[in-house]
Amino acid sequence: MNKKTIITIAPTGAWPKKENNPSVPMTPKEISEDVYDCWLAGAAMAHLHMRDENGNGTMDKNRFAETVELLRKNHPDCDIIINMTTSGALAADDMERKIHVKELHPEMASFDCGSMNWLHTGLFLNPPAFLEQLGKDFQEWGVKPEIEAFDPGMIGNAAYYLKKGVLKAPLHFQFCMGCANGIPGTIKNLMFMKETMESLCPDSTWSCFGVGQSAMDMLYAAVPLGGHIRVGMEDNVMYSKGVLAKSNRQLVERAARVIREYGNDVATPDEAREILGLKK
Repeated sequence: MNKKTIITIAPTGAWPKKENNPSVPMTPKEISEDVYDCWLAGAAMAHLHMRDENGNGTMDKNRFAETVELLRKNHPDCDIIINMTTSGALAADDMERKIHVKELHPEMASFDCGSMNWLHTGLFLNPPAFLEQLGKDFQEWGVKPEIEAFDPGMIGNAAYYLKKGVLKAPLHFQFCMGCANGIPGTIKNLMFMKETMESLCPDSTWSCFGVGQSAMDMLYAAVPLGGHIRVGMEDNVMYSKGVLAKSNRQLVERAARVIREYGNDVATPDEAREILGLKK
């Protein structure tokens, strides 16, 4: 499995709207069809956010449920791993952030391992009490955390929760590179994140993405460094400088080409499950 690279598609976050790129999926129907299209192109995992009727980020459990229901009903052959966010709206309370995970039982869900300023405008709060309860809930519900780390300190937090039993090894990290107020998206910084993880949380797996102009550096660096890759309009609505991405599938197809040209294989969903220790 060392030569298998997982592609995660993050089709829509809480920010980009149609005015930023007309191809950003917003409704449950659009998101479900987008996920299927990306699966056809090689994505093994889908990281899901939802939007409300105005296109803003929401933690509405009914929209998560509708999206998954449409995907399974219209495309029963699609075996993509579902990975749901727990941080799609800054104003959501603790229960709103996780009730959809409890009720829908995705294979994975995000575990944002620390608090930070967000986009120079607000606070992204993940207090210790919330994280400790969320880790215990995930274990009870049979959901594997995707540990989102926006800086090296969050890797240290994960090591603490691992030692305390809130998290269980082997861990899987998503290095969030180039986010405002997080670690800048440079190859040097990515190597530092990887080395920090290996020191504090050995035998973990990792993936990364780069926001905006750091997207390509992270794509090209992750594969030879032995990591996995996330792409999608949640992180970057551009295909290249001055050129909007035509679709999320276009971003997945490029990632697949990079992986194959390096000499690796694009992991299937079942191969990704084996790498990540998931049970289908």
